[in-house]
Amino acid sequence: MTEKSLIDAKFSDIEYNLKAIREDIAEAAIKSGRRPEDIDFMAVTKTVDEMYINHALDCGITLIGENKVQEMLRKKPNLKLDGVRKNLIGHLQTNKATQIVGEVDMIESVDSVKIAKEIGKQSVKKGLVTDVLLEVNIGREESKTGIMPEELDSVLYETAEINGIHICGLMTIPPICEENTELCKFFENIYNMYVDIKSKKIDNVCMDVLSMGMSGDYKTAILEGSNHVRIGSKIFGPRIY
Repeated sequence: MTEKSLIDAKFSDIEYNLKAIREDIAEAAIKSGRRPEDIDFMAVTKTVDEMYINHALDCGITLIGENKVQEMLRKKPNLKLDGVRKNLIGHLQTNKATQIVGEVDMIESVDSVKIAKEIGKQSVKKGLVTDVLLEVNIGREESKTGIMPEELDSVLYETAEINGIHICGLMTIPPICEENTELCKFFENIYNMYVDIKSKKIDNVCMDVLSMGMSGDYKTAILEGSNHVRIGSKIFGPRIY
């Protein structure tokens, strides 16, 4: 195959995948008593070439997520971003906060008061308020970042006092589960935390976003209350590192 035919084939795959995912999201949303438009559909663009990201944007994607600060900054000038929201979803080191604050619409991976303070500091310097999600390590896995569930309340209240940031919800990545019932339990646990925090009406905390569900489990996540799913390989195919 020529290079052009390979690119055209990839474009066709992306179109097909987006159509199938949107149908899945709509079905799961309706089953969970919501409308399809109530679910934020993020295209995760980690390792994806700008050409293919732009094709997804041409196909109606309005929210993208990147894992790494440098990758987001490198790709951004080459993307068709009018009307498109850009979120950072990977772990953020404190020394990278100054680079990313103001470059994205939301940071979904706040996993400590320390990083929240740095985001707030850089936001105040730039005259901004940065929307953030608190990342919860729902499975208490040592290999993952995130706030331990038992520490969420204390981190939440301390973070809510920081100038320059606004807490918009929670994000999580559950452990790999052999049984769907086990996965549902993790999603249910964080949904309950989300609802509990929302009911408290804490200043500077709006709890509008529950970000859970990726390529392998987004339908289950929506059924369990997610309103923000992060899908990468299901759109673009296996990642090439």
